[in-house]
Amino acid sequence: MAKNLNKKIDLSVVIVTYNSFDTIKKCLESLNKTILKNTFEVIVVDNNSKDDSAKLLSELCQKYDFLTFIKNKKNDGFSKANNIGIKRTQQSRYVLFLNPDTVVYKNTVDGMIEFMDKTKDAGVSTCFMELLNGELDDSSHRGFPTPWNSFTYFSGLAKMFPKSKLFSGYNMTYLDLSSTHEVDALAGSFMLVRRGVGEKLNWWDEDFFFYGEDIDFCFRIKELGYKVYFVPKFRALHHKGISSGIKKISKDLSKATLETKLFVTNHRFMAMKIFYNKHYRKDMPFFVTWIIFLAIDIKKFLAETSLKNEG
Repeated sequence: MAKNLNKKIDLSVVIVTYNSFDTIKKCLESLNKTILKNTFEVIVVDNNSKDDSAKLLSELCQKYDFLTFIKNKKNDGFSKANNIGIKRTQQSRYVLFLNPDTVVYKNTVDGMIEFMDKTKDAGVSTCFMELLNGELDDSSHRGFPTPWNSFTYFSGLAKMFPKSKLFSGYNMTYLDLSSTHEVDALAGSFMLVRRGVGEKLNWWDEDFFFYGEDIDFCFRIKELGYKVYFVPKFRALHHKGISSGIKKISKDLSKATLETKLFVTNHRFMAMKIFYNKHYRKDMPFFVTWIIFLAIDIKKFLAETSLKNEG
């Protein structure tokens, strides 16, 4: 369904791509086929892909009149690219941040907009993000990475006691995944944001290059007094990790080089420190911060070592 440029629209979809040639076409096709009740536009920002993504997107602009394509001259990271995309949107009621390796199912976007219309305290929401194996992408259903939640997750206690609120706060697995409920944080792979709320936040924090920015976004939304919702009635498929190449679920589909994997891994662990410094450090004793940063550095070293051995 194409948007009418002369009217205020319901939805702006912002997609950041990087070497997403194999997935972005299917993503756009799914939006075109499934958004039937709401007027919309799609802004795709490419972070200087090395594959033929830019060529493909230029061609797709001729096919889809709802599509606007922006090509960055360098990789600006996820947060900055999203902010660039936002500046090109119309004054829609909602903004959907969507990953290029997603396929949206029938009724999902329209249904999620209807949910937001009815749920006035919702600042942001997501659907059930389904992985290739049919399971939930747990990054779309998270608690905040407090020192305690992080400890229980990385120590394995969360896996041992998945139904315990005390020990499984990182992924909130004690909650019923078949019913709508409030969570702390969602993943940037599918985030439906009330525009007025995003504007109050001044959108994404560009200190985060890749990873962590979605948790920070949700943290700040809750600080404003709005809620973050998980709505499993609606679903989307998420290939997850196609660009980065560091996720087991999709590593066989990814064409990411070792250099890219190490680059992403570095920013992944850097994001943990940025988030901690921004939201928790001021309330923590020095020795707690020292232990947390040491643990992050150890995890980073082990992850990089594993990638090099695989490569």
